Amino acid sequence: MFTRHYPHWPPGVPKTVAVPDVTLWDNLAGTAARLPEKLAFAFYDGELSFRRLRDQAEALAGDLIAAGVKPGDRVVLFLQNSPQFVLGYYAVLRADAVVVPANPMSKTEELRHYAEDSGARHVIASQDLLPQLQPLLGECLDHCLLATYSDYVDPATNLAMPDIVRAPRLAPEDARIVPWHAALAAGRKPPAPRAKPDDLAVLPYTSGTTGKPKGCMLSHRNLMANCAGGIAWSGTPQPGVVLSSLPMFHLTGMQAGMNSPILRGSTVVLMARWDRDTAAKIIAKRRVTSWTAITTMMVDFLANPELGRYDLSSIERVGGGGAAMPEAVARQVETMFRQPFVEGYGLTETAAPSHSNPVHRPKRQCGGIPFINTDARVIDPETRQERGPGETGEIIVHGPQVFSGYWRRPEATAEAFIEHDGKRFFRTGDLGYYDDEGYFFITDRLKRMINASGFKVWPAEVEAMLYDHPAIREACVIAARDPRRGETVKAVVVLKPEAQGKTAAEDIVAWARTRMAEYKYPRLVEFVDALPKTGTGKVFWRQLQERENARRTE
Repeated sequence: MFTRHYPHWPPGVPKTVAVPDVTLWDNLAGTAARLPEKLAFAFYDGELSFRRLRDQAEALAGDLIAAGVKPGDRVVLFLQNSPQFVLGYYAVLRADAVVVPANPMSKTEELRHYAEDSGARHVIASQDLLPQLQPLLGECLDHCLLATYSDYVDPATNLAMPDIVRAPRLAPEDARIVPWHAALAAGRKPPAPRAKPDDLAVLPYTSGTTGKPKGCMLSHRNLMANCAGGIAWSGTPQPGVVLSSLPMFHLTGMQAGMNSPILRGSTVVLMARWDRDTAAKIIAKRRVTSWTAITTMMVDFLANPELGRYDLSSIERVGGGGAAMPEAVARQVETMFRQPFVEGYGLTETAAPSHSNPVHRPKRQCGGIPFINTDARVIDPETRQERGPGETGEIIVHGPQVFSGYWRRPEATAEAFIEHDGKRFFRTGDLGYYDDEGYFFITDRLKRMINASGFKVWPAEVEAMLYDHPAIREACVIAARDPRRGETVKAVVVLKPEAQGKTAAEDIVAWARTRMAEYKYPRLVEFVDALPKTGTGKVFWRQLQERENARRTE
């Protein structure tokens, strides 16, 4: 067992927490019984209590069962962040079925893969996504429960709403499509729940490094482990108010913005899409106490010239993961909120966090220490020998939150796990090291490395340093072909508005050369208006790398 970090464990937080022997549905039912009239979710000033949340989820579950959903069936969930996402998610669980969360940015063929690979025949979707979905009805999908976001908003709100949220209800002329309001009005009561804690609950798909996405089998117990652990880790007894701005189809948004708050009885304020002005207004208006964000989101939030107009003093904790927070941005966050940005690390396969920084003693650009109930090590990817402090290798994780394997992919599952020190560890595919105090630092993906004249360059390290340049707003580092060095370092950069037309690529190369090792600094700089992002808001570095690779063959 890795224990080097124990001297720095958060005061009063247990090192192990018993995972409640219940399902996710049991959490909602329990909180609704305990706090029936408390505000559970606010959506552009529309409000939903825990009692209404439970009752409507049960009615929707009854409708799904009437439509043919059986225990263990997979149901695709294809919506933006909204009360309907939460209701649909818990309705599927109440029907003893399995949630297949789909990225709402998915196109028809991507959605087809989720449905066909999982075997789902039913989908819960929003009307703005009907064009992507409709070609699959009658092919791989038989039935759709269709939501309208405006059903759950307050028309008098002064918050800026996306057009998809304002849109009035459609009346689809397709018998396979059941309107949301009709399903609720039917008032069907489902039979008593039969799901058990170790049953499959959620089947999210990972993007992977090659090939099509794979389904990650997460049980109720896997998800409960991080919900219960996260509440203990926070060290705050009050439920608080949570801003949910990360996409809920992704595990971090799903856990931090939905499952954990429901277990705790917190109020969640939802945003359908990221908007920095709306986020600031929500924090001030709802007195938000906790916000989980990602680096790109925080960079945009801090760049808002109107930020000084809002009272952000209610924030007690701000943190996130996905990519290391650059030092320059972390300093801005701490100045703005008078709180450190608490970073964590995790994957879809670990139901969100496997590591987190202690709230009382966080380190910057650091994944943190192994989470409650979690054992983590660093091994040589080739020899599988364990590495010591400061030695980079592949991070492996063991804990109750770790998934059981990839859906119908026995070979991929076998490759993803190793036996080490008498335990079954998940191979994260991420490179990193731990320091003398047991804090883990993520250097990069195992396959994301630049080999420049035999020297290994980790792009994330170079990116973090580039953020200190006063003209750079965002940066992504990739490999470019070099006839002498084999590969060289290239930076794809978004300049701050005031620097555009005034900063040359040569200026950034010269600046970087004075701050980075000879083999490490970017020899090439390309300016772009925006960096491509994944559905979860992370910089889509693979797309940039693939584009660069295509140039090599021209």
